[in-house]
Amino acid sequence: MFGRLASVEGRYVELEERMGDPAVAGDHAAFTKLNRELASMRPVVEGYRRWVALNRRREESRELLREGDAELRELAKMDLEEAEAAIPEAEHALKLAMLPSDPLDAKDVIIEIRAGAGGDESSIFSGNLLEMYQRYAALRGWKFEIASVSEGTMGGFKEVTATITGDAVYSGLKWESGVHRVQRVPATEAQGRIHTSTATVAILPEAEDVEVHIDANDLKIDTYRASGAGGQHVNRTDSAVRITHLPTGTVVACQDERSQLKNRDRAMKILKSRILDAERQKAAAERADARKSQVGTGDRSERIRTYNFPQNRLTDHRIGLTLYKLDRVMMGEVQELIDAMNAAHQAELLQASEKEGIW
Repeated sequence: MFGRLASVEGRYVELEERMGDPAVAGDHAAFTKLNRELASMRPVVEGYRRWVALNRRREESRELLREGDAELRELAKMDLEEAEAAIPEAEHALKLAMLPSDPLDAKDVIIEIRAGAGGDESSIFSGNLLEMYQRYAALRGWKFEIASVSEGTMGGFKEVTATITGDAVYSGLKWESGVHRVQRVPATEAQGRIHTSTATVAILPEAEDVEVHIDANDLKIDTYRASGAGGQHVNRTDSAVRITHLPTGTVVACQDERSQLKNRDRAMKILKSRILDAERQKAAAERADARKSQVGTGDRSERIRTYNFPQNRLTDHRIGLTLYKLDRVMMGEVQELIDAMNAAHQAELLQASEKEGIW
């Protein structure tokens, strides 16, 4: 595997030279395409060059140990020890850089949060999760827009859908799909007993038009008057839109925008993303029959985390990670959880690659 990386480096050098060509520099589309290819190759090439340099340094030190004078041999011994200590780390970093990237990582997402078991407390927890993701999105510089809501009777939401746009949103949220369990004393609990409730989160990469084709004859589109905030407007016009995909029974409703056209466009985006996600879930389930993932399949029926408020404890059951700073996580500090899941996933891919004899 490492031997074949020499050709990758050669391609990288060739692209760098082409970037310096005035004809390419004057062609915005060509320049952008080359720049993106260079950027995708850079981590691998830089890792390979470091690995090669360390191995060269090790061989040169060994040569000096055989042929140098006493003083040079002492220096060579120290240099050899440093190189040999650094090579395993460089090799590991290079393997990580060579792992296949998820083609969906750069996509924007649609997030759906639904109350599960636990009645009103589940709806309140759904609202807490929504606020947590809104804060995380703000920390990442992403744009967070509510698309539709169904409010709970005591606060929170029975169901809420939002769109999140920005840089590598799916990469930052893809591990959040699943069942989230909360353990705490509800505000309505008179005797101070801890209750357990759940909410489900679905992270859907936003579908492109080229990925999903929907026949207009398969759609039933209804309009109705929006409810909730909006002043007199919501009482006078049928701005809300409900779209039903007849072959699958998928229903999407949007009422957040004042314009019926905007609500229809947003509902279509959500519909396409749900249908595409269902197709991917089916394919993933078929693959899982042959090979189970060590970090969880992302199946929405899977309990992924427990949020224990009395102990300020959060546990991610997929990787056995427990943090005693639930209060900070609920304020949007989710990155440590995301990083831990990415690390576990990379470890799984490396292990699979080694078993398959890739390196």
